[in-house]
Amino acid sequence: MRTGDDTRTVRAGRRTVRVHRPDKVLFPGGDGTEYTKSDLVDYHRSVGPFMLPHLRGRPLMLQRHPDGIDGCRFMQKNTPDTYPDWVSRVEVPKEGGTVRHTVCDDSATLAAAHPDRLTTAPRKKDRGDRLYLDIGRDAYAQTAVAPYTVRALPGAPVATPIAWSQLDDPGLHARRWTVADAVDQARTDPWAGVMSRGRALGPARRRLDGLRG
Repeated sequence: MRTGDDTRTVRAGRRTVRVHRPDKVLFPGGDGTEYTKSDLVDYHRSVGPFMLPHLRGRPLMLQRHPDGIDGCRFMQKNTPDTYPDWVSRVEVPKEGGTVRHTVCDDSATLAAAHPDRLTTAPRKKDRGDRLYLDIGRDAYAQTAVAPYTVRALPGAPVATPIAWSQLDDPGLHARRWTVADAVDQARTDPWAGVMSRGRALGPARRRLDGLRG
């Protein structure tokens, strides 16, 4: 529903959310296709049932592009006070204080729960005999990208899970799916059964101990 003050009101689960400047272009496209803030909202409403199982209970760090992908960007860890009260927060320790993340069971939390066995320290000299949880990507402070996350690139490509059978597709590339069709891929359930096939770390730890003699 649109209102006269350039806002759109949408229903998301049990909540009503006001979207300001819904027609603002966030993702320009090289082929003439562009996506607005309203398009991004519609995408997340549709992909929510497939994306939320990978996010629940985990602290989030957001890459913010307030003026679209061609404008300035920054990484947001702390949850702003302007967020609604119903948005969950969690305090995570850091050097010199804490960070109040938006919603948390990431590997840093797991390491904190088992500091004698696990660590996320990137430098070998800081790990000791602990098992390293490698969650890093390409640059400092970058963490894992959640499935179905929209990437800050022209055309609004989406980090989309695929099935083994799709690996041989000659048309497969990193920008294969966008906010326009990623939900169709999600509905095929490409990772069917993955969430129920967790593996214990015990056997891997014993093999590592064996290699050390």
